[in-house]
Amino acid sequence: MAAARGTERDPDPEGLAAARPLLTDLYQATMALAYWRAGRARDDAEFELFFRRCPFGGAFALAAGLRDCVRFLRAFRLRDADVEFLASVLPPDTEPAFFAHLRALDCSGVTVRALPEGSLAFPGVPLLQVSGPLLVVQLLETPLLCLVSYASLVATNAARLRLIAGPKKRLLEMGLRRAQGPDGGLTASTYSYLGGFDCSSNVLAGQLRGVPVAGTLAHSFVTSFSGTEVPPDPMLAPAASEGPQVDLASRVEVWLELVCAHLGLGVQEPHKGERAAFVAYALAFPRGFQGLLDSYSVWRSGLPNFLAVALALGELGYRAVGVRLDSGDLLQQAREVRGVLRTTAAQFQVPWLGSVPIAVSDNIDEEKLARLAQELVAVGGQPRMKLTEDAEKQTLPGSKAAFRLLGSDGSLLLDLLQLAEEPPPQAGQELRVWPKGAQEPQTVRPAHVEPLLKLWVRQGQLCEPLPSLAESRAFAQLSLSRLSPAHKRLESPELCQVALSEQLQALVDRLRAGGPL
Repeated sequence: MAAARGTERDPDPEGLAAARPLLTDLYQATMALAYWRAGRARDDAEFELFFRRCPFGGAFALAAGLRDCVRFLRAFRLRDADVEFLASVLPPDTEPAFFAHLRALDCSGVTVRALPEGSLAFPGVPLLQVSGPLLVVQLLETPLLCLVSYASLVATNAARLRLIAGPKKRLLEMGLRRAQGPDGGLTASTYSYLGGFDCSSNVLAGQLRGVPVAGTLAHSFVTSFSGTEVPPDPMLAPAASEGPQVDLASRVEVWLELVCAHLGLGVQEPHKGERAAFVAYALAFPRGFQGLLDSYSVWRSGLPNFLAVALALGELGYRAVGVRLDSGDLLQQAREVRGVLRTTAAQFQVPWLGSVPIAVSDNIDEEKLARLAQELVAVGGQPRMKLTEDAEKQTLPGSKAAFRLLGSDGSLLLDLLQLAEEPPPQAGQELRVWPKGAQEPQTVRPAHVEPLLKLWVRQGQLCEPLPSLAESRAFAQLSLSRLSPAHKRLESPELCQVALSEQLQALVDRLRAGGPL
């Protein structure tokens, strides 16, 4: 397996989100027109991005996508072609002055508070708070939801897979060919890495985002060989660069006879084309040779061909880096392959062969891996709340602050939402809070208090450099370490509490009752 680490570029000149100012829904544009006609385009407004339930039936999410949101905001400007297209889909009697207003829009009046990338996020706690002129933030709602939601889902899924695999297993993301286009592929590769994967096969993610890239051979490479090919240079020098070069293909044939005798196979059974592909790959990557075992038959072809090439390389001082299984019952096959590797290692007295890594692919989901080991909340300074018969879809009013309350051992007690004008909670002080959905308040005394929402953009200006992707990845692992085993369970996990301050709960109750603010 070949691997390399890229260097992240920031700002990202090829950032797909930053290049698309019309990344919005038409209904956002029509509401923008209505605000403008009502003389409310420059009203102060704030909206929040949050989720109502933890994804994948779990107890947590990882916040992600902030970097892409900042890129989008810093590059946001409607070009003439963008305005002309909007003119073509809006009513033909729309005033030219509205389009002149659109041409002058930018994000110089926009302020963003957000959870740092890699933070634990729980239902109802804002991932992102955006404030600024009403017309602008209305246009921003959809693109920011798009950029944050998918990134957070990918990072959360990756984190769950990492928790299942444990800290030592190597996880490679290689889903580009099945991704939702290049935008989705770049996002998936980037935020899989943030969530805990080790590397990606996506070279663009390495070039633009600094994701370590790694790759190996595919079935198409194996099946492209018939076994009649003659390598232009079949000679391979020893790893120590001492001694004469060796015809690798010839040594492989010698080892094949020994391997087949050991496995009880006829020497004609392993596929010649597959063996030729392995030899060609080994000549190109003697220090990174990995065998893909199931292009034909794992037991009659892939495994004996791999063993012959690996043992021939071993004579020259090289060690194969692994085998890969890509179909069938991966767990059972992996166990049986491990057994063959160990008996072959003992038979030919090459101990390293018995511990060669076994990689598995083929749509690995949580179950397989376990087996293998925005809503508008304030306008003009007045709280707004969506009232609906579905309690889950009711929003929380007002501009809010969020804090994480921790026990003396660093364990999570709860996340607290309160009105922005309230004094922040203090460590060691007793608080009365209302857990969401509870009928009675409870008392809590935190040993530590952490503010969650950090100011990143003020009036269109970045307040401080964003952490690198690698730093956010490390922070994500630190965040996950705070979860208890009960929170990490795949089935029926214990949910982390989110509570409201007494003032915020009182405001919610007044708005529900239709009373004064």
